[in-house]
Amino acid sequence: MAGIQIGLIAYTAQQAGTAARSGARAASLQESAQDGCVNAISDWLSVGCSAAEGAEEVTVTATVDIPSIVPGWDFGTAQKTATMPLDH
Repeated sequence: MAGIQIGLIAYTAQQAGTAARSGARAASLQESAQDGCVNAISDWLSVGCSAAEGAEEVTVTATVDIPSIVPGWDFGTAQKTATMPLDH
């Protein structure tokens, strides 16, 4: 079970990176960062995205809850950030 849980943690971290990049891409095109994040990852994962727009770029942070297969254990979240230039 430990091996499966470690794999699940790694997969969740990879999905957080995918969500952050997709959210940043969407936000750079003046679309919803949250929608970009949600649509980019497995639908059984829970993701929250926040965007911070600068003068020439947007940075999106995606936070994905790490699922646990061990009852009662909480592995927290995986968090990744991506930055894209704004499309003016």
